[in-house]
Amino acid sequence: QVQLVESGGGLAQTGGSLRLSCAASGRTFGSATMGWFRQAPGKKRELVATIRWIDRNTYYADSVKGRFTISRDNAENRLYLQMNSLKPEDAAVYYCAAMKRVDYVAGTADFASWGQGTQVAVSS
Repeated sequence: QVQLVESGGGLAQTGGSLRLSCAASGRTFGSATMGWFRQAPGKKRELVATIRWIDRNTYYADSVKGRFTISRDNAENRLYLQMNSLKPEDAAVYYCAAMKRVDYVAGTADFASWGQGTQVAVSS
């Protein structure tokens, strides 16, 4: 089991940037596919990005491709999400998660564990 704590959320202007960080504990972090998902009020949960352990291969939702970058530091047990060119529709609570299963075609996942979330707001 991986325990996760997110940080780095806040308020950004449209076109601005934020960097989310996730501190992980648990011996399985280094072997887990990790990622971020977001949940906005009244909207479906959206898988935003994932990164595999074995080859650091990444997946991005079409809605964030080219703007967001996911990365991980296995030595420090940290996961990051660099968010650039933010749009009002990016506003949501962002969760760091360890993946149990990912459907890269459908853009969905089952999560083994997740954090408490960090709020991202974007002013227009």
